[in-house]
Amino acid sequence: MTVAARPPRLLVLRALGLGDLLAGVPALRALRRAHPDRELILAAPAELAPVAAATGAVDRLLPAAAPGRAVPAVLDWTGPPPGLAVDLHGNGPASLRPLAALHPRVLLGFAAADGPPWYAEEHERDRWCRLLTAYGIDADPTDLLLPRPPGPSPAPGAVVLHPGAGAPSRCWPVDRYAAVAAALRARGHRVVVTGGPDENDLVARLAKDARLPDTDVFGGGLPYHRLAALVAGAHAVISGDTGVAHLAVAHAAPSVTLFGPVPPSRWGPPPHPRHRVLWHPGPDGAGDPHGDTPDPALLRITAGEVLHAVDALSEAP
Repeated sequence: MTVAARPPRLLVLRALGLGDLLAGVPALRALRRAHPDRELILAAPAELAPVAAATGAVDRLLPAAAPGRAVPAVLDWTGPPPGLAVDLHGNGPASLRPLAALHPRVLLGFAAADGPPWYAEEHERDRWCRLLTAYGIDADPTDLLLPRPPGPSPAPGAVVLHPGAGAPSRCWPVDRYAAVAAALRARGHRVVVTGGPDENDLVARLAKDARLPDTDVFGGGLPYHRLAALVAGAHAVISGDTGVAHLAVAHAAPSVTLFGPVPPSRWGPPPHPRHRVLWHPGPDGAGDPHGDTPDPALLRITAGEVLHAVDALSEAP
């Protein structure tokens, strides 16, 4: 009796953060549909394994990361070369190189010899779907929703404030978050604050300024399943342009996202009444997404505008 040979594996590189992975979900699902019999392996940070599993597109995560959002120099790949390798990480030779080193049968990417042109102003979800479409793989940038988390929310119906971001340039001032929290609590809302593993000081300061009880402070980085449940069950999620904003979109949770320095045309939610974006660009356009101080566009957003956006969410269908 002969055993049918297993199709060569499919390797995708996107070794970035939570928001990056969620923006890449439509492309990952397109690859899954195009190659249903292949094992799809995602090279990404190990902590994103539960997110990758929730997409329904990824069979296994290959831990891969580098400091400062850099490209991993080497991928810890074992066994035969991939049948197909896809660069969903970047647009230059740096992200193509670790995939090419594995000698895949087929290599897709913007930097590949037959790759399509890169457009800097393109929305992130559209960009990777266009890459695959250029290679004959149908991709739908609206295919981004995740299934509802199985567990209960630790604070059902609360307004979730997430003051942190990947860089100070995308962090709205804490005193403004505190003003929003105080106003919402005065209206009878439960307000909770979340933060990543390295944002304990930021979370503690906001909790103190807003006089939040300890039960409403979720610092230190919630496990993914609890964070997803909290976001999915929220009355509203208020944050800057960071991973939690993308998680709210993925779970169709009402959200208010504060943009600056990068415009919502590149990273914003799809147009829908349940998602509100605030963006006040200056004459110079986009700023530095990795800057050390809050971007001027972000500082133009007032606490009153955020409260007005939350009110608008309550009126949305």
